[in-house]
Amino acid sequence: MAPSNFMRYIYGPVKSRRLGLSLGITLTPCKICSFNCVYCQLGRTTNLTRDREEYIPNQEILEEFKLWLENNRQAQAALNYITLSGAGEPTLHIRIAELIREIKKITSLPLAVITNASLFSDAALRQALLPCDLIVPSLDAVSPQVFAKVDRPHPEIKIEEVIEGLVQFRREFKGKIWLEVMLVRGINDDLRQIKKLREVIDRINPDKIHLNSPVRATAEANILPVDKKKLEKIKEILGENCEVI
Repeated sequence: MAPSNFMRYIYGPVKSRRLGLSLGITLTPCKICSFNCVYCQLGRTTNLTRDREEYIPNQEILEEFKLWLENNRQAQAALNYITLSGAGEPTLHIRIAELIREIKKITSLPLAVITNASLFSDAALRQALLPCDLIVPSLDAVSPQVFAKVDRPHPEIKIEEVIEGLVQFRREFKGKIWLEVMLVRGINDDLRQIKKLREVIDRINPDKIHLNSPVRATAEANILPVDKKKLEKIKEILGENCEVI
């Protein structure tokens, strides 16, 4: 097996309740993101941007991916997903469409993208993601004030556009959508806001809703999880497709 510390863009395999065993691919250097979420376990965003660029050359990513597959055939057989995510927002990678096509040529494993959905108002990006098998977008708030407080987005990103992009993507995408909601105590767990969130989720119509709350170290101090009893109440409000992760 090739030592994982020689890999710059490939990480894992990672075992999780949601995705089973997945091999991750990062498409940006660490903490290049369109959000600066208060709860991020990787720390504060160092380059807050919505500019789409080829932050890492596709050729380098694909060469490393092929090398991992060649040297880890037994581990490859156990994988449930290849996941585009990593140390920043993967949809900032402007050549993601080409990368997805090439990965699909190399392996028949299902391909997932974990994204903050900040750029889903871009029709070209939505088109680029259509060949994927699973999209895991996040939606932590639906009001501009709460959105700004919990996700701290790039100032040009508006929650109304994010929501409309997700609604449109659901119409276009034939694969699965698992919507992630990260709740922080005292910031975005007010039940009135949750009821508004439910209305938006009904419009997006994801296959699943994953309800989460921070349990690891976060970008900011005093970011607290929502207690289990309240999470269960919120789960009831969000409906039968919701589960606490």
